[in-house]
Amino acid sequence: MLGTWVNCIAVVLGGGIGLIAKRGISEKLNKSVMNALALCVLYIGISGALECQNVLVVILSMALGALIGEGLDLDEKIRRLGDGLESRVSKKGEEGSISRGFVAASLLFCVGAMAIVGSLQSGISGNHETLFAKSLMDGIAAAVLSSTLGVGVLFSAGFVLVYQGTITLCASFLEPVLTDVIIAEMTCVGSLIIVALALNMLKITNMKVMNYVPGIFIPIAIYWILELF
Repeated sequence: MLGTWVNCIAVVLGGGIGLIAKRGISEKLNKSVMNALALCVLYIGISGALECQNVLVVILSMALGALIGEGLDLDEKIRRLGDGLESRVSKKGEEGSISRGFVAASLLFCVGAMAIVGSLQSGISGNHETLFAKSLMDGIAAAVLSSTLGVGVLFSAGFVLVYQGTITLCASFLEPVLTDVIIAEMTCVGSLIIVALALNMLKITNMKVMNYVPGIFIPIAIYWILELF
């Protein structure tokens, strides 16, 4: 768990630095930085989506993930959680910043292959190098994100802890299941969700991004079923 804890601390520290820097940024500059960040997020999503090895698996995963997410209404639940936190910590005039920052940062920090592979390495062999490298990148990203999206980015550290911590603790069971092919498909699905996030950040769309998140885990079930036949 050491690698995951370091990752969480890096997110909080980076996010804190971003919040301090935010105070000296004008509203006009803030919007410009936000648009630039959204374009970078779009690039990250497109790059990861090219990892796809079986487009049919990705299509099925996205469709089933959307059905599950809509049925559970995950996006609304996350926004309610954000609203509850916001009522306690946000300043007047920052409506929606908790939910937006939490969702954006959580997706960026957790859907990539490094989060999965690094957590498996941490749990199986005690090798934390991948998560340490990821921590450095996430800390920098958290600083940039929090300077535009606010304090919600810091709360994503909790999501990182739960997500990566669960993989680390269950590593011995998950290692045979999470093959390179499955990880590639999970990364592709997650990257498509990041593309949707970027489009929302650019205010081109208004998709309920969290409702697509269950799709990230559908490739595991699909390949497990295929192996049975």
